[in-house]
Amino acid sequence: MLTLKIKWQRLLDEEYKTCPRCGGTEEELDKAYQKLKEVLSPLAINVILEKKELNLNEFRANPLSSNQIRIGDKKLEEWLGAETGKSKCCDVCGDEECRTIEIGLQRYETIPAPLIIKAGLVAAAEILPVRRSMTDKILLLRKDKA
Repeated sequence: MLTLKIKWQRLLDEEYKTCPRCGGTEEELDKAYQKLKEVLSPLAINVILEKKELNLNEFRANPLSSNQIRIGDKKLEEWLGAETGKSKCCDVCGDEECRTIEIGLQRYETIPAPLIIKAGLVAAAEILPVRRSMTDKILLLRKDKA
């Protein structure tokens, strides 16, 4: 069985609170995870979701690492042809410029489930094995003999 790993990280303070954008992304991520598990299971792809907590020191060292989603070995933005952006946040993040996703003229502070699903499907398509046709096999055999 193949595995598609989704990793998400966000700031959690000492009281396990996060900002509204990360809280919203977590809800959307949970929806996307369930949908990806459902649609990829018949293709023998197991979807794993890992949630990582960033402490305040890790966050302050790199605020754009919070609310980051990785699917397989790439960031969500890479799968979608999107850009990483930033904007002022609030709550536990203080006045930091926190991560956003920008696709065209649209900016997302909370990452919606459809974008996560789309990136997951693109990543899943990349890990599916490709079977060689009989013609491909014959051509490879001929090439080996030459």
